[in-house]
Amino acid sequence: MLDSYTPVLIHMVVAIGFATVALLANVILGRSGKRNPSKDMVYECGIVPETTVQPRFSVKFYLVAMLFIIFDIEVVFMYPWAVIFQDFVAAHGPSLLWSMLCFVTVLLFGYVYAIKKGALDWSR
Repeated sequence: MLDSYTPVLIHMVVAIGFATVALLANVILGRSGKRNPSKDMVYECGIVPETTVQPRFSVKFYLVAMLFIIFDIEVVFMYPWAVIFQDFVAAHGPSLLWSMLCFVTVLLFGYVYAIKKGALDWSR
């Protein structure tokens, strides 16, 4: 039984050895250059940066993106359901329809909640 784990053990030893050698080489060879302010400055196509910080984005951009992903994944679950719907209803009755209606109802409540909280209101 131990013979069946030998390739896995060899693979782990090689992986750990490679990682160790790579880290040691980075420590030994990586700090050969000297640091100065001009090397540490951000390089953007030869243009001297005018500001030190980036402008802040509103959280609403990220919130809308996350809501889009959540409601987009709904379609991922609905597509296979729509493909097998006719065959499944013929064999098992309307239980598939009710389960999808429950799923859509939960998503509808989430959508109404997002609208009531003002997540999609761009004027605020």
